[in-house]
Amino acid sequence: MLIRAAGRTYRTWSIDSERWQLYRPRAGDVVVATSPKCGTTWVQQIVSSLIFQDAVPRSLAEVSIWPDTRFRLSARDLQAALEAQSHRRFLKTHVPLDGLPFHSEVRYIHVARDGRDAVMAMHNHYGGFTEAHLQRLDRIGLEDPGIARPYPRLPRNPADYFRLWLTEPAVEGQADGLPSPSFFDLEVGFWAERRRPNLLMVHFSDLKADLDREMRRIAAFLEIPVDETIWNHLVAAAGFEAMRAVGADLMPPAHSYLVGGSDQFFNRGVNGRWRDVLRESDLVLYDQKIKAKFSPTLARWIEGGRGAAGDPADAND
Repeated sequence: MLIRAAGRTYRTWSIDSERWQLYRPRAGDVVVATSPKCGTTWVQQIVSSLIFQDAVPRSLAEVSIWPDTRFRLSARDLQAALEAQSHRRFLKTHVPLDGLPFHSEVRYIHVARDGRDAVMAMHNHYGGFTEAHLQRLDRIGLEDPGIARPYPRLPRNPADYFRLWLTEPAVEGQADGLPSPSFFDLEVGFWAERRRPNLLMVHFSDLKADLDREMRRIAAFLEIPVDETIWNHLVAAAGFEAMRAVGADLMPPAHSYLVGGSDQFFNRGVNGRWRDVLRESDLVLYDQKIKAKFSPTLARWIEGGRGAAGDPADAND
């Protein structure tokens, strides 16, 4: 049952939320929803291993479709690909929650990360785009009247990009996020729905702190029994280094848009790199935005996950 239709449209060089109109939900579908570089692929791999009950590295672009992307499948091919999947479907999105149709029979997993860490990963990712992919994004932007400009060439210095990300929007009506929807607005939207029984809030830091525990949380949420005879293999296959080792199998499209292919895609998977990179004035600006946008508990959760703020469903603010 549709709980709520999408309330607005998000369209950037990379995503178009209106493509979700082609989606026809099935009971048990899973949607992994994140801001970019917050652990999307990590949780897709976890869900893949739980659904297929093995550690086989499958192409996530094929088994876990990304409906809102503008540079892979045409609308016709997208609809056909969604309908053709016979396994329990698990989809990826970078669309904020108010741009998605929200269905009671679908399970939504939101993955969050400290914004400063996410920006370091974004800078590495966006800075690795091939010239052919940049031109592809240029065409998308120039052909879309709502964008009407080529894809922005981002600064080589990550600190310069951090300030741009904090101050320049990609979406009308927002104040930050370039070249994506606002990280801050997206997090506020998911936090507001945190108590819904079909939404699980997961954090990058909690995954790093105890992958076994977080995978069990995800399995319980998806109502997938834990088979202890294979469980250690599933957890091992979801480790960052294990995923990086089979990156070409997990993300075969990466070679078509990243200079370093899957090695560029699975760069480091670490937190805290921003400490030696960002300027004090930019950190002050980030803190000001956190205080203006987030409740105190949401701010603690974004910085450190459940280990710092407790379970989001229990938060009063």
